[in-house]
Amino acid sequence: MILNIDYRNYSHLSFDLWLTLIRSNPEFKKRRNLLFKDFFEIDSPIDKVSQVVRYYDVMCNNINEKTGLNLSTYEIYYLILGALEVNLETNGLEKLGDFYNETESLFFDYKPELIFSETKSLFKEITNQEKSINILSNTGFIKGKTLRKLIDHFELTDLISFQIYSDEVGFSKPNKEIFQLVLNQVNDLRPVEKNEILHIGDNSIADYNGAVSFGFGAHLLKI
Repeated sequence: MILNIDYRNYSHLSFDLWLTLIRSNPEFKKRRNLLFKDFFEIDSPIDKVSQVVRYYDVMCNNINEKTGLNLSTYEIYYLILGALEVNLETNGLEKLGDFYNETESLFFDYKPELIFSETKSLFKEITNQEKSINILSNTGFIKGKTLRKLIDHFELTDLISFQIYSDEVGFSKPNKEIFQLVLNQVNDLRPVEKNEILHIGDNSIADYNGAVSFGFGAHLLKI
């Protein structure tokens, strides 16, 4: 499916990550929720913990899209802990950092998978035509620093000119500021116009509308 994208008239391709190039391992979320319950010694049953985690996952993603800003991973943790009536005073940033490190280890034990097995071949095809590629992804529970390690695991790093993650820059798609960062970094490679850049993603608001509003070409990926 992804190989049907017509990118002939573009000199640079920008890819979303989640549900565009990768999808979660369903076992990861189950085990992360169990870890959340055990690590913070939450009294609520696991079904309640899972429900609250899912609620704030969706809500924070929606907030980021509507504001164009970025709620940090730790802010999301605190919202969840507060909703589960955990004492926030005994859970400082150091403890949240320890929890994130354990979450990252779990993430790599139950890694996401590439949606398209031919992704690496496609990226080679694109770069062999002297076109360039970037990743542009909103983040939530999983930080950009972890996603960079995942991209490296899939042996895509050398085929990608740069990666932009919302937690690292403070903006989320569809904010024009984050698309401006893409344009700036592409122009650091070589001079291009907005209409020479194609952004590909699965989200009609964040990816398609965001890119079109900024002046990029856009392809809405439907899996």
